[in-house]
Amino acid sequence: MSTPVTIGGWLTALGVGAAWRFALARRMELVARACHELRGPLTAARLAVRLAADAAAGELPRGPLSAIDTELDRAGLALADLSAARRGARAGDRSETFELAPLLADAAVAHRGEAWAAGGRLRLEPPPQGVLLRGDRTRLAQACGNLLANAIEHGGGDVLLRARASRHTVRIEVLDNGPGLPAPVTALARQPRGLRGHGLAHATDVAARFGGRLAAAPSERGARLVLELPLPPRE
Repeated sequence: MSTPVTIGGWLTALGVGAAWRFALARRMELVARACHELRGPLTAARLAVRLAADAAAGELPRGPLSAIDTELDRAGLALADLSAARRGARAGDRSETFELAPLLADAAVAHRGEAWAAGGRLRLEPPPQGVLLRGDRTRLAQACGNLLANAIEHGGGDVLLRARASRHTVRIEVLDNGPGLPAPVTALARQPRGLRGHGLAHATDVAARFGGRLAAAPSERGARLVLELPLPPRE
């Protein structure tokens, strides 16, 4: 026999539901306020970096300032994603044509300090010049940054960033000297295990947005992750 539902039970359920909706609305409001307060400082910081770069033109190397600008761009995009998450969505992607080599150089500069603090070293092989990609540059910077951060944290030493271009594709590779991946890339991306899994999940998503893929490749030691992306048709 089924237990009859009393009026008191209904009222209790309605009260719990109302309290849950109120708490959720409060959390969304706090997220909105945090996004609002972060957007201003990020915008100001980016403008300051660009002004500093213009003032130092011809006097200081562009590398560190360009890397900082890229990282601030990443933070701004993450903030836009957080704001869109309130609607169960994600910020839209930009469609732009950009060169791969400067993006990899920025990523290496931005993460060298992190590698040094972890007792290792991040090396960048001279990337192929003139390789152009089509898509959201900042999204790809996010993916490369996540792969480098994971390799630095779990790789146990030196990390190598390099790229190989063929007629139709480019392969961005991150190699480390750690124990290797605890599970296949697809499994880690589907069910993240700590920070490494979340970074791989995001990089996998970015690869798919570019029409590519993230995979693991054979390596003598450590992990070797490959972000394979298609090149746009030649005009």
